[in-house]
Amino acid sequence: MDGNALLRGTRLRPGDLVKESTLLTPDDYLKMLHNLTDILPDRDTSFVLGQQLLPGHMGSISHAMLQARNLRQALEILIQYQAWLSPLLAPHLMSLGKQTSLYWTDSCVNHRLRGFIVEMMMAAVTGMTRWLSGVRLPWRYRFNRTRPAYIEQYAVHLGTETKFNDYFDAMLIDNDWLDYPWPRGSDMAANVALSEAEKEAPASFCRQSLLSALYDYLYEHVRLTPTLEKTAIDFGISPATFKRHLAQHGSHFQAELDQVRTHVTLQMISTHGYNNEQIANYLGFHDANNFRRSFKRWTGLTPSVLRAHLL
Repeated sequence: MDGNALLRGTRLRPGDLVKESTLLTPDDYLKMLHNLTDILPDRDTSFVLGQQLLPGHMGSISHAMLQARNLRQALEILIQYQAWLSPLLAPHLMSLGKQTSLYWTDSCVNHRLRGFIVEMMMAAVTGMTRWLSGVRLPWRYRFNRTRPAYIEQYAVHLGTETKFNDYFDAMLIDNDWLDYPWPRGSDMAANVALSEAEKEAPASFCRQSLLSALYDYLYEHVRLTPTLEKTAIDFGISPATFKRHLAQHGSHFQAELDQVRTHVTLQMISTHGYNNEQIANYLGFHDANNFRRSFKRWTGLTPSVLRAHLL
C-alpha cells in the first residue's frame, strides 16, 4: 500500500506511523480511513481491518485485555480505555433483562464513514472475543441503518444473526457468557497490567470527545430534565459556543438528549418492565401521553410496539 496515499490530507508522514510517540488526532484517523476506502474499495475492508484492531498494540492496556478472565472484564477494559481502543465510537454496556447489550454512540465520526466504522468495531470485538474465549460467541447484531447491498459480507464476518433499521448499533449476548472463564485469563496478570495501564494512561489523560462526554452527562442527569443552558454551564462554556461545537460534530442538543432518552427507555422496559406512566415519570414528562408522542417521534414506534418486540 502506498503510504503517501494513505496519509494524504493528514499532518503525518510515512515514518511517523512506526514511532511510538506519534499521536493521531481524530481528524487524522478519519482522513486515513477515508483514504483507505479509496485505496481498498472492497466491501470487506471494514471487517478485515476491524479483525486486526483488538487487543491492539497499546502496551499495558492491550496486555490487560489479553489477560482478561472473561467477557465482562474485557468489555470493561474496552470501555474504560475507549480513548485508546475505540476513539471514534464510544462503547457502552446496557443490561436488557436476560441479555446484555454492547452498544455504540458517536465519539469522533462523520456521516460518510459511520457505517464503515460501526462494521469495523463490531468485527474488532467479534474477532477479539472469539480469539480470547476460544469459541465463537453467539452475538446478535443490531444496526441503526438500512440493510446494505453487500449483506453477504456481514454473514461471512459476523454471522447471520443481524437485524437492520434498529434503535441503535449494538451487539447483544446472553448474560451467561459474561462470566464464562476464558482459557487465557489470569486475574493476577490482568490486575498487574491494569495497574501499569493506569500509570501509562491515567484516567486524566484519556480525554473524552464532546459527544462522548455529553452522552455520559445526559445519561447521568436524564431524570433532571437537562437543558442546553444548564448543560453548557456545567461544561464551562456559553450556550452559543456549546451549540456551535455540537454543530461542528453534525449534531444538536435535542438530538443527543432524545438518543439518551431512547436508550434509557429500552432499559426501563427490558430490565424493569416499566409501563408508560412509570417511564414518563422517570424521564420527567408531564404525563404518559406526552411521553408516548415523544417516543414515537424519536423512534417511529410507540412504546407498546417496542414492548411487544422486547418482552
